[in-house]
Amino acid sequence: MTPDAPMSIDDQQRAARRGSVSAATAFVIAYRVVLRQLTSRGRIIGLTALALIAPLSGWALGTADASLDDAVSLVASVGLGLVLPVVSLVFAGAAIGDLREDKTLVYLWLRPMDRWPIVVGAAGAAATLAAPIAIVPIVLAAALTGAGNGIVPGALLASVVGLIAYVAVFTLFGVWLKRFIVWGLAYILIWEGFIAQAGAGVARVALRKYTRSILVDRTGADLELADFSLAVGIIVPLVVAVVALAIAAWRLGSQDID
Repeated sequence: MTPDAPMSIDDQQRAARRGSVSAATAFVIAYRVVLRQLTSRGRIIGLTALALIAPLSGWALGTADASLDDAVSLVASVGLGLVLPVVSLVFAGAAIGDLREDKTLVYLWLRPMDRWPIVVGAAGAAATLAAPIAIVPIVLAAALTGAGNGIVPGALLASVVGLIAYVAVFTLFGVWLKRFIVWGLAYILIWEGFIAQAGAGVARVALRKYTRSILVDRTGADLELADFSLAVGIIVPLVVAVVALAIAAWRLGSQDID
């Protein structure tokens, strides 16, 4: 297009969007809208009930005077393998997915602002609600096992890193896929819960392997498919989170919203 040529409608819309609302303001708007959308009493009660499985299991194991390996295995399987990803999926997938399905995303879409703050704000709102529901029961479960030897700080670190990664990935699911819950559960239960257990090579593309590695590094326990160093266990999920949010922002900016 030459300097004097008239702008197309699409070019005018893109020009109107650029710079009209700052990234910080766009983040706050998206965060508030999504947080209000996600704050459902039924959703919070249901997920809290699910998360209570972790501390109850930890208490039961603690009364049996189980070994450190058993305690770490419990936290890794029930806490990091079930509670953390499922809670993250329900909140993060719905962060934008619900807005798109009930046709309210268009009100954010029409505002003159970039798309990446919308995605980051939505993921931030999901993480705000998912963190206490998922992380507190996991850490409590670790404490109730009575295993000691770094299991509580290890569970906390693994949960925080895992939450960031899962929320980002499932936010992408909510942007890209209509049935994000189905695909998310398939990833958690089939890929991470079954296929990734087949060997170390396949497990490299499962977030669960990295959170398990953090827990094992902090406790010294013996756990299968948890052989990454602490640095790899932390850095790779965080990189995955950044890439997932970047792809989600690109996808949101390239799709039609009605």
